[in-house]
Amino acid sequence: MADYHWPPADHRALIGKRIKRIDGPQKSSGRAKYSYDINRPGMLWGKMATSDHAHAKITKIDTSDAEKMPGVKGVVIIVPEGQEVLWVGQEIVAVAADSEERAEEAADAIKIEYAPLPYLVADADPQTAGSQYSKQLEQHVTGNPDQGFQQADVTSEGHYGVPVITHCCLESHGQVTEWNGDNLTVWESTQNVSGMAGEYTGGLAEQGIKIPANNIHVIMQHVGGGFGSKFAADTWGIACAQLAKKTGRPVKMMLERDQELMVAGCRPSMHARVKVGAKRDGTLVAWDSESWGTGGVNDAGTPTFPYVFQVPNARTKHTAILTNIGPARSWRAPDHPQMALISNGAMEDLAAKLNMDPLDFMLKNMNIVQPERVKTYQDEFTIASNLIDWKSKWHPRGQGGSGPVRRGLGLSLHTWGGRGNLSNCQVVIHPDGSVETNIGSQDLGTGTRTVINIVTAETLGLPLDAVKVNLGDNKYPPAGASGGSTTVSGVSTSTRMAATGALNELLAKVAPSLGVSADQLEAWNGKIQVKGDPLKSITWKQACAKLGTASITGTGRTNNALMSSGVGGVQMSEVEVDVETGVVRMVKHVAVQDCGLIIDVKTAESQVLGACIMGVCYALYEEKIMDQPTGRCLNPNMEFYKLAGIGDIGDIVVHMMTGPGYDERGTIGLGEPPVISPGAAISNAVANAIGVRVPELPLTPDRVLAALGKAGKEGGMA
Repeated sequence: MADYHWPPADHRALIGKRIKRIDGPQKSSGRAKYSYDINRPGMLWGKMATSDHAHAKITKIDTSDAEKMPGVKGVVIIVPEGQEVLWVGQEIVAVAADSEERAEEAADAIKIEYAPLPYLVADADPQTAGSQYSKQLEQHVTGNPDQGFQQADVTSEGHYGVPVITHCCLESHGQVTEWNGDNLTVWESTQNVSGMAGEYTGGLAEQGIKIPANNIHVIMQHVGGGFGSKFAADTWGIACAQLAKKTGRPVKMMLERDQELMVAGCRPSMHARVKVGAKRDGTLVAWDSESWGTGGVNDAGTPTFPYVFQVPNARTKHTAILTNIGPARSWRAPDHPQMALISNGAMEDLAAKLNMDPLDFMLKNMNIVQPERVKTYQDEFTIASNLIDWKSKWHPRGQGGSGPVRRGLGLSLHTWGGRGNLSNCQVVIHPDGSVETNIGSQDLGTGTRTVINIVTAETLGLPLDAVKVNLGDNKYPPAGASGGSTTVSGVSTSTRMAATGALNELLAKVAPSLGVSADQLEAWNGKIQVKGDPLKSITWKQACAKLGTASITGTGRTNNALMSSGVGGVQMSEVEVDVETGVVRMVKHVAVQDCGLIIDVKTAESQVLGACIMGVCYALYEEKIMDQPTGRCLNPNMEFYKLAGIGDIGDIVVHMMTGPGYDERGTIGLGEPPVISPGAAISNAVANAIGVRVPELPLTPDRVLAALGKAGKEGGMA
């Protein structure tokens, strides 16, 4: 019988190769349909009236003028009178009209009165936030930090910070909802196809609409970005379904860009004052940090410092600052980019005080990282340093040139988990030889369809075009939400199990005609053959014809034996900084990453490339700017919420760790780890170029010039 374990390297036709996305032609031609592209007969448009206040009690809502307007078909109140709103842009009333313009006009016509309450939108530290907004301090101590600093020959102290940024999905949040009696169909922009029905069941139950989850059909073939922000139905999803129920017509409600940036989630900020100490030879001995940050109205969680390194004597304090900026949501590797910037920045500053190459400093302290990651990091640093030519280009701080444009190098390392999620899969082999793989997962653009296609085809010994992949529909076997870098590993293993099960049934049918037992057969190169003897074979179609009129269905679930968790990665950046203008320009960025067995090298590299581009964005440009006097976000648009353009990212080089020592671990998630290090590596490269630390991201010209000016006044290097 066929073995479900991953095939050895010398018996893989597709796994580990460079294979183009199977949905590439659809996307590049514009034929791919996103939630925004869904238009149903008789469809209405939904829009929302939102809060003008960062914190207030609603005293009156008057929808009468809106309800009288031409084309308006329904109104639903989301936050009733007497309740509080907690940020500017919070959703209060939803309306549905027969055109998008009329729905917008009706939302504007709704009159809402408020009793204002105190608020905080500034990214304040615990001393200025006030007890009303800061949460209880969390403190952790390892070893004896005071004694550790006494043992240190050199100490470094600094301030480091990362601001609030938004997810900035190209396709905004939203959905189309349509009722057919007691059945609801939702075309949702989501990372959670299989779990979305439960979201609607619970949300609608709170509004008095009782509907079982199996009456809700969720469909999403393509999504224009999620990055951790699209797991829930959200208030607008529930309101959209309510409006469709109330009006008896389908309703489309997609957030406007300003709403998307204000209310659809943000990555929490993190700031810290850090003191770190080492022996003269670079051995880390002590760490002390006081950190804080805001997740808006949510607690953003407690960071782990120092990041990756387990310093023997460490004291950490963290305070969550609650603010009225809207809710935080998971953003690609939650908390890790922030922790990496603060930790790697502090480490590189200490290396500079030791007059030590930071690469040598990192390698010196490999004994205090997770033991199973040590060799990985060592090998990755060797590869990365060769790719960026570290040894010939690196120089001590501030020696990046004598003219106005200075060059510098910086590095960072990171880690992540990435164990696959719970996934169910169904592989169907039809008598005509066609094959379908059905799975209730979603492709966020990372190549999930392609990976499922590869695993099915590899298992059955078929070319890619012999397999049809069906996903993006909750009527297929359920699969987990796409978060935590869990999808590819989860669906790969369940697909492997389902395809192997279906194949074994087929082998049992075919074995008598080849005069051998089923365990002596294999599927290879479009045939069912005796193992190692292609002359004793029949074609795939001939084999399937023996099924008669009945198809074979194999089912599979995520299998822990085919996957693992825990990865390490390193990145290095080369930048140019104009000390007269403060402009930072990316020259080269190298990312070296492991993720266990790679199913498709091309899409794996693509995930890393995309992560590095996002990293350049948050390192140099992105920041959600809040105005304390008004409580408003000042840049909820694509003009002033800055992102990198194609000319801003420099040369990105990706190297995937694969082959012996990595493949044996099975599949591990990849989406998040490579987005962790860019901010730290780029910040360190700027410090190396100009001789001073720019303490806060993004590294905008004003911040670079301010750091240079401060260093000049204090007699530092510039």
